[in-house]
Amino acid sequence: MSLGVKLAMIFLTMVFVDNYVLVQFLGICPFLGVSKKLNSAVGMSVAVIFVMVLATAVTFPLYVYLLEPNGLGYLNTIAFILIIATLVQLVETVLKKFIPSLYKALGVYLPLITTNCAILGVTLLNIDNITENGYGFLESVVCAAGAGVGFMLAMVLFAGVRQRLEEAQPPKPFEGLPITLVSASLVSLSFMSFGGIIEAIFNG
Repeated sequence: MSLGVKLAMIFLTMVFVDNYVLVQFLGICPFLGVSKKLNSAVGMSVAVIFVMVLATAVTFPLYVYLLEPNGLGYLNTIAFILIIATLVQLVETVLKKFIPSLYKALGVYLPLITTNCAILGVTLLNIDNITENGYGFLESVVCAAGAGVGFMLAMVLFAGVRQRLEEAQPPKPFEGLPITLVSASLVSLSFMSFGGIIEAIFNG
């Protein structure tokens, strides 16, 4: 398998097959909290993609060339959280200065990117992929980009679903959060078929 095909497969797999929100159920907090409006969903997703890719680009060499060779691999979670927190602070500062409307719309969910398990999950997954799948730096960055785009896809899809829900009249017991969770589960089920499709494209 050529490098280009491998990278494409990694990217599409992270977007559709191993979607961090709809398949692995990570990053649910912003998924439910910021998906009420399309603009906020897109803004949050762009911030998450930026943090995911940049965090991976920093944590991967940090682990490979500093922590692991010096027997400090067990500190990876702490080190990665500190790096993610720094990047989120950078994003927060930029949005507050240049896009204040989006900054206000995201509200408390923007600093919560620091504790977004999807971002930490991507950085830790890429470390595991070094030994399990032979990932290098480029594969890890593409994996992070795919995970970020998958996050955006889930957010945009669900923002559309929630806009339709506002016009619907569900039964009384399902109003509010219950119908939101039921809708999220149905969107998640729709992604189960992508595994076979991606495999057929690259292996067929």
